[in-house]
Amino acid sequence: MTESPNQGTSGEQADVTGTGATGAGGDAAGTPPQGGSGESQHGERHHTYYEGGPGASSEPGGEDEFDHPAGDSAPSSDPEEGVALAEEDTMAATLLADLQRLQAEYVNYKKRVDRDREVIRHTAVGSVVESLLPVLDDIHMARQAGDLAGGPFAAIADKLESTLGRYGVERLGEAGQEFDPNVHEALMHVEAELPEGATGTTVVQVLQPGYRIGDRLVRAARVSVADPA
Repeated sequence: MTESPNQGTSGEQADVTGTGATGAGGDAAGTPPQGGSGESQHGERHHTYYEGGPGASSEPGGEDEFDHPAGDSAPSSDPEEGVALAEEDTMAATLLADLQRLQAEYVNYKKRVDRDREVIRHTAVGSVVESLLPVLDDIHMARQAGDLAGGPFAAIADKLESTLGRYGVERLGEAGQEFDPNVHEALMHVEAELPEGATGTTVVQVLQPGYRIGDRLVRAARVSVADPA
């Protein structure tokens, strides 16, 4: 008996195509077999996988995590979920307000600490300057008398005054300045020739210089003043 050329030898099975490549029956991926029933010309059934339409599984034979009904992407209308979202928004707003309040309190605290630190520093330096006032007055009198024209004592006096200046100590009182009751203390009122252009009471002599540290007045300058003619 003559064997059909389409049949395999004894013990061999018919070709089954799972990838769409042309095999027995000539089926390709995504193309339904001719004949309507998925059978070859000799009645052999071949399992062929097709590209599915919407909702089809990404793997043959079943659903997976990518298979969802068409309505799954629509937003939920559950009232309990809406209440939960509103509570979360309220909590977030409350936490934000608390954070802003704490930040403002920290900024105010830092400003207050910096201000207090500067006040303490000026108070400490002012106490030192008050204890040195007799020495500074002697230096001023020696300079007016011409005793500090040169020599080692003049260098020491200059170093002392420059050191106080690095700590913010400012000397007040200069002849020719307009009298300012905030920084000057008039001990004498005399008649004297004033600088050209002076229109008010003017300092003509500094008896004892004053000293100031920042906004703190350690001592007002003790001066002699004169009025314009």
